[in-house]
Order: sequence, then structure tokens, then C-alpha cells
Amino acid sequence: MATSRFLTMRREAIGFAVGSLFFLVGPWPWYADAVGVVVVNMTFFVGSVFFTAAASLQLMLDGRRPPRAFTPRGDLLDWWSAVVQLAGTVLFNVSTLLALLGSLEDPDAVGGGWRADAWGSAAFLVAGVLALGALRRRHELWDVLARTPGAVWLNLVGSVAFAASAVGAYVVPATDRLLSEWWTAVGTVLGAACFLLAAVLTRPAATAHAAGSTGVSA
Repeated sequence: MATSRFLTMRREAIGFAVGSLFFLVGPWPWYADAVGVVVVNMTFFVGSVFFTAAASLQLMLDGRRPPRAFTPRGDLLDWWSAVVQLAGTVLFNVSTLLALLGSLEDPDAVGGGWRADAWGSAAFLVAGVLALGALRRRHELWDVLARTPGAVWLNLVGSVAFAASAVGAYVVPATDRLLSEWWTAVGTVLGAACFLLAAVLTRPAATAHAAGSTGVSA
């Protein structure tokens, strides 16, 4: 039977799943045409808040503690991954809020929609690489199920997609054009889809059996 600690650990997945849904819907042109730029930017902002809530829970879990003397390398990578991911979500909070405030001030401004934040996307990518390192040393983790292969790889792929979106959103000097409008939108959609699937794979109902079979203890 899965323990309460394990189920609490997996509740972070709910926040990531909800946040991913907002980012999955936000980039589509039909959505922007239907609701307008202000609501689109609000969609991204609310999604980023869910990301931050989930990342905060992920970092503050019982068992995931700051590095100390003789902390196993697996635990060290796991903790830093959680810290960097939280920082990335906060950067998304800032960029989405600025985009929302800008659109409230001038809804008709050209290019007023939110685009993937470069620093936040870079933080997600670094967090994904650190999580992969923790996965490879999962025998050293505070809980062997703290990092699961499917979720780690999906989050890493999603982070690469967000990074591609941020690169596509680069404004070519002396022009008003983005480097790639296609990647700006598609990268965000792919990143959100990967984050959503990873969250679904780690939700309590999907992983409780694994927790029970491995004898997770409180």
C-alpha cells in the first residue's frame, strides 16, 4: 500500500498538469482569435502560477533537503534540479505578468502576446539535465521513486522544446520579425504537452501501485 508521504510527493503532479494545460491552449491562433490577447496572456500567467506552486511543493517535500556533509550525489542532483526548476517557474511568472500588464495597457500593440522566456526556459533545461543525473543515481535518492524514467525524460524533452520556443522568439535586429514564429508557438505547445504527459504519469493513481510494490516507507 502506498504511504501518505509518497502520495503527497505525487500531488505536485496536479499543479504541473493544470499549468501545462494552460500553456498547451495559450499558443493556438484560434484561441487568441476567440478570446483576445489579454485573456491569452492571462492564460499563460495563471499557468505559470500553477507551475510555481507545483515546483514549490516539489522542493519542500519531506525527504528532499538542502545539501549537507556527505549528501549522496544522487540527492544533491535531485535537490538542485528542484531548486533550478522553481527558479525557472518564477522567471515565467515575471515574463507572463509583464506580458499581461502590457496587453492591459495596450491590447492592440503589435507583438503583445507572451513568448517563452529565455532565462526561464534555460533554467528548465538545466533542471532537466540535473534530474537525468539524479535518475542515473536513483539508488542514492532519498526515495527511489522520487525520479521516474518516463517523467524525467519527458520533462527534459519538454524543456528542450521550451528552449526552442525561446530561440524562435528572438527578434531579428533592425526588424520587427521573430526568428521563427512557427517554433515560437510549436515549441511552447510541445513543451507543455511533454510536461502534461509527465505529470499524468506521476499522478498518485498512476504510481501508487509502484510505491506499494517497492515498500516505500514513511
